[in-house]
Amino acid sequence: MNDHIHSEGSFEEHDHGELGDAEYAEFMELAAEEGFDPEDVEGAIEEAGHGPLPVLAVVGRPNVGKSTLVNRIIGRREAVVEDKPGVTRDRVTYEAEWSGRRFKVVDTGGWEQDVLGIDASVAAQAEYAIDAADAVVFVVDAKVGATDTDEAVVRLLRKAGKPVVLAANKVDGQSGEADAAYLWSLGLGEPHPVSALHGRGTGDMLDAVLEVLPDAPRETFGAGGIGGPRRIALIGRPNVGKSSLLNKVAGEERVVVNEMAGTTRDPVDELIELGGVTWKFVDTAGIRKRVHLQQGADYYASLRTAAAVEKAEVAVVLIDASESISVQDQRIVSMAVDAGRAMVIAYNKWDTLDEERRYYLEREIETEFGQVSWAPRVNVSAQTGRHMEKLVPAIETALAGWETRVPTGRLNAFLGELVASHPHPVRGGKQPRILFGTQAGTKPPRFVLFASGFIEAGYRRFIERRLREEFSFEGTPIHISVRVREKRGKKK
Repeated sequence: MNDHIHSEGSFEEHDHGELGDAEYAEFMELAAEEGFDPEDVEGAIEEAGHGPLPVLAVVGRPNVGKSTLVNRIIGRREAVVEDKPGVTRDRVTYEAEWSGRRFKVVDTGGWEQDVLGIDASVAAQAEYAIDAADAVVFVVDAKVGATDTDEAVVRLLRKAGKPVVLAANKVDGQSGEADAAYLWSLGLGEPHPVSALHGRGTGDMLDAVLEVLPDAPRETFGAGGIGGPRRIALIGRPNVGKSSLLNKVAGEERVVVNEMAGTTRDPVDELIELGGVTWKFVDTAGIRKRVHLQQGADYYASLRTAAAVEKAEVAVVLIDASESISVQDQRIVSMAVDAGRAMVIAYNKWDTLDEERRYYLEREIETEFGQVSWAPRVNVSAQTGRHMEKLVPAIETALAGWETRVPTGRLNAFLGELVASHPHPVRGGKQPRILFGTQAGTKPPRFVLFASGFIEAGYRRFIERRLREEFSFEGTPIHISVRVREKRGKKK
C-alpha cells in the first residue's frame, strides 16, 4: 500500500473538510494565484466534505399528497407521482436543500392497499421508512380530517420516538386552515397547513423540519469515530440466498455474540465474529423475516434495503449467479452506490454453474456492472460454504478504499503529471484544463477539482479511473465535483 496515503482514522477533524490548517492555507493561496474567489473555493470544499446527510421520511396513508409534497420539497418533478408497477421505484431516496441545509428525503408513497388491509399496509411502509429517518413529516388530508388509519400511524410514530412535523395538506384557503386546526387532536403538536400542489405553506413547514433535523450525521462512521464493530448491510433481491448466507456465517463459527432488539417485531442487528473480528450485520430482520404482502412486496423490500444501507458502512450485494442479472439487481447496486457506501458484490450458487453459464455470466457482468468494476468480487456458495473465507478480506479491502485520503500536495503532483500527458480535448477552439484539486472528504472519497473551463463527463471518468489506479480506491464510489474559474470581472 502507498505510504503517502492515509486512512481517515489518522486525521483529526477540521472545519475545512478534512484538510489540516496548514494544508488548507497552502491550498487557498494556490486558489488565489489561479484567480478563484476564496468564498467559492471554501464553499466547494465545505459542500464536498460533508458526511452522510440527515434523513427525512414523508409518511401517511394513500391519497393524501405525499408524492406531490416530496416533489415540492426536492424542488423538481420526479416520476414518484406515477404509480406504475415495476418502474416507479427506481429510487426511494432523494436529496433536497432548504435555507442552505441539505438532507435526504425518503418517499413512502406509491404502495397500494392489499388483502391484509389498509392499516397493515400503512404500518409496514411507515415502519421501514421511519427506521432509517432522523425526522418524519406526517402528511394528513386536512379536508378529510384524521381517520382511524391516521391514528394508527400516530401510535407508530409515538412508539418510534422520532421528531415529527405534522403537515395538514390540501389547505387552499381560510376554511382549509380551520380544518387543519382540528388535527391538533392527533397530539403531535402544531399542524402546518400546506398545499403540496400549489406550494402554499411549504416554506414554513420546511423551517419546522430544519428545527428538528440534526446538523451532523446520526453517528460518525468507523471504529475511529464511535468505536464498536463495523457495520455490514447484506442486501439483494428476494430469494438470492441472503438468509442462507447469514445463517452460514453465523452458524459455522457458532459465534453469534448478541442479538439487539430493534423493534418488537423481530431483531434488527446481529453481532457475528468472522476472521477473528466482530462485525455488525444491520437490519437482519429484513433477511430473516419476509414481508408477506401480496401487493407491493418489492416496494417494501426496497424500503427495507434502503434502511439497511443507510445504517451500514459497507454493502454486500448478493447476486444469484444461476440466473441472469436482473434490473432489480442493478437497482440494488445503484442504491448502495448512491448512498456512498463501500461495496462488495458476492455471486451466490457458484457451485451450481456449468461452463456455459459461467461464460455468459462473465459477459453479463461486463455489460451490466461495468460501471462498478471497482467493487471486490467473491464467488460463493451459501449452501456449501464455498469460498466464504474470501468474504471478510473483500470487505476489509472495500472499507480501506472507502477511508483512504490523499494529501493535497500528492494529489496535485499526480494531477499535474496526468493533465500534461493526457490533456482535455479541445472544444470550440478552447482546451479546458484542471488547475488543481483537493480531497475534501472520505467515506466515500470526495474530490473537488478546480478548472479553467467546463470538463466533459468522459474526461471526468478518465480522471476517476486514473485516481483509482494510482491510489488504490478499491471497493468504494468516488465523488468528483468540478468548479470552473469565472472570467475576470464577472465575479460577484
